[in-house]
Amino acid sequence: MLDKELFRLAKGSGKYIVATVLMSLAAMMLNVAITACICTIIALAADGADGREYVLPALAAVICVALRVPAGIAIGRIKASLGAKVKRELRQKTYDKIVTLGVRTTEEMSMAGLTQVSMEGIEQLDLYYSTYLPQFFFAVIAPFVLFATCVGIDWRTSLVLLVCVPLIPLSIVAVSKYAKRIFAKYWGKYTAMGDAFLDGVQGLKELKIFGADARYHDKMNVRAEEFRKITMKVLVMQLASTTIMDLVAFGGAGAGIAIAVTSAVNGYVTPFQALFLVLVAVEFFLPLRALGSAFHVAMNGASAGKKIKALLDVQPPVWGSGEAKDGEIRLDGVCFSYDGKRDVLKDVDMTFGKGITAIAGESGSGKSTVVGLITGALRPGQGTVTIGGDGFEEISRESYYSRLAVVSYNTYIFNASVRDNFRLAKRDVTDDEIYAALEKVNLAEFVRENGGPEKIVTEDAGNISGGQKQRLALAVNLVADKKIYVFDEATSNIDADSEAVIMNNVRALARRATVIVVSHRLENVVGADNIYYLKNGCVTEKGSHDALCAENGEYAALYRTQKDLECGYKAYVKGGAL
Repeated sequence: MLDKELFRLAKGSGKYIVATVLMSLAAMMLNVAITACICTIIALAADGADGREYVLPALAAVICVALRVPAGIAIGRIKASLGAKVKRELRQKTYDKIVTLGVRTTEEMSMAGLTQVSMEGIEQLDLYYSTYLPQFFFAVIAPFVLFATCVGIDWRTSLVLLVCVPLIPLSIVAVSKYAKRIFAKYWGKYTAMGDAFLDGVQGLKELKIFGADARYHDKMNVRAEEFRKITMKVLVMQLASTTIMDLVAFGGAGAGIAIAVTSAVNGYVTPFQALFLVLVAVEFFLPLRALGSAFHVAMNGASAGKKIKALLDVQPPVWGSGEAKDGEIRLDGVCFSYDGKRDVLKDVDMTFGKGITAIAGESGSGKSTVVGLITGALRPGQGTVTIGGDGFEEISRESYYSRLAVVSYNTYIFNASVRDNFRLAKRDVTDDEIYAALEKVNLAEFVRENGGPEKIVTEDAGNISGGQKQRLALAVNLVADKKIYVFDEATSNIDADSEAVIMNNVRALARRATVIVVSHRLENVVGADNIYYLKNGCVTEKGSHDALCAENGEYAALYRTQKDLECGYKAYVKGGAL
């Protein structure tokens, strides 16, 4: 019932748990003291005692009540502090891990799953740490403290109550294995439904165009029904286990009460001592009964905690602490596999220096994998990747990224003003620098006419065209003034004018920086100083455009095919067919 790995996950929480347990014990003993005072007053009344004899027990009862109220408030505040601390630390750890991993996720979780676990999962862990763990330790200690308090009055009753107490955790253990399976399935169905919902929202336009929205609606209904069923199983299990615990708790208390009454009848204790034991009997079972109720919270939190721990245990790429140097980027004998079975890259040698170096090839040839290796997001299974002679294990990520810019087909533009997007690249950027960069990408006039640098760009640039988005992404990277620029299919799915603007800037950047262009459209790599042609993860050809065309190999064949298609399309349009 106590997961040591989860306990270690929130370091520094021990003092809060200890404080909660101690305050809970103090509150319980105050309840016992109040009960003792009441029994004493009843005994005095039965004996016809003088009024002055009531003062001391009455005063003691008032003091205990006065202390019990702030004790309850203190317990609530400590739990709240513990929960807030755990949530703050786990969210920070989760955020730091996601940032460290970059665009990668765990193999078991999609981005939707990560979002759900890092938000609601941490909320469930808050209850695990602030409610379940303090109650667990309190429930273990409390019966022994009560036994020590009552054994001097009647050892028979005290022993029966103590012996009956473990029946509650035994009933919890009996359902724990089933509960773990149920909650594991619960989180699985929950994240699966979240994935399907996110897919549906992101692809809503395509669903409408293809008339597939009704089918997807049915698919979502199936996922929702599966989630409803697993939720009902969770509720049935909770109700059943609660009923079992109630039977055990009330049955144990009833057994203790019966022994206390029998002891009073046989003269082992006074009627008022027996009354005290009867009233205290339920206190033996309340802590474990509360633990049983929190057990379901614990199982839910533990299921979420395992997913969070799986994320935190993912090993990020190793970086060093040195300063990145100027020099060539080299891939020497690089092999890479995503699944450990099939090599995506096979014995690849590449060199990237000042000027334009292009990587070309058909879809699936390994171009984007090379980009991942260059940016440090991926590490080779065999071979080395070096920058200025140093591997990633020798230089710091901050130092390398301060020299690197990546403009891709899906570069993200944040839901913020134009100025705020530029500030991501350069914190103290001026309006003159912003407009200078926008002029280079033919966006300055558009921004001036639409609110200037304060223009708000909606989520992922939804309120500007695809070409404008790509050009804005380039402008932001131009302001950053990097030494290495990677253009990963940066002209994909945009208009010819935007493509021309981007390629003109690529050629201008090549005069002062290392520029790497990845493109499936070979017209964009014609002016490169060196071209690597990839096929099935291998470099099959390399050289300038003219040299590769002269070889009349696969590069030349693909270039001619693309050229013929483009010429045919232009002639088709010119002829008025469109």
